Amino acid sequence: MTDNSKTLTAYLDVKSPYAYLAIEPTRRLARLTGVKLDWLPYTLDIPSYLGSAQVDETGQVIAQDRTPHQWRRVRYAYMDVRRYANLRGLTILGTRKIWDSSLASIAILWARQHGSVDPLLDQVFPPFWRRELDIEDLDVVTGCLSKAGIETIGFAEWARGAGRALHDQLRAEAEAAGVFGVPWYTWGDEVFWGREALPLISHRITGELPDWAPDMGLAPDR
Repeated sequence: MTDNSKTLTAYLDVKSPYAYLAIEPTRRLARLTGVKLDWLPYTLDIPSYLGSAQVDETGQVIAQDRTPHQWRRVRYAYMDVRRYANLRGLTILGTRKIWDSSLASIAILWARQHGSVDPLLDQVFPPFWRRELDIEDLDVVTGCLSKAGIETIGFAEWARGAGRALHDQLRAEAEAAGVFGVPWYTWGDEVFWGREALPLISHRITGELPDWAPDMGLAPDR
């Protein structure tokens, strides 16, 4: 029997392709199980564990601070996410730099308070991974909120003050609770890292093993 008395919390970051791949399977799990889904941002500090790099429009590295091991991890990661993206017709282009996604994360917090996060995710993730969206530009992010049908009056001031403080507070609280990557899920007292955990999360919610695989396309709604 489905336990829909709790909320499934899902952490994500716009600059994570793995988070992008997890959005639709996570939504599907929530629809199939009937539980409430709460999106929260967790802004990754990628240089702290993968170094940093910047490339030009041709893909040539013009600045970098990575070990050979870190480069191998990054190259594999993009190969991996593209394999799964291709199964679903999603475009994932490697970013040309390590973006500061904190403003987009703050916009997610604003959306939680003034509407719904889901429409905003659809306005931010796809164009960002097509290299069409500057998530560090306040006007651009504000425009995404507007396109998502979310009120934007007061957002700029909030993003510079109270919103930034809330972002930093929630990030610190997430790390204190063990969060270190995205997508990250919390259900009750359990935590899970990665969309690969969605079948197990479904089992925790319903008590039954699901007959769908979130990575190999999307099973139809029952």
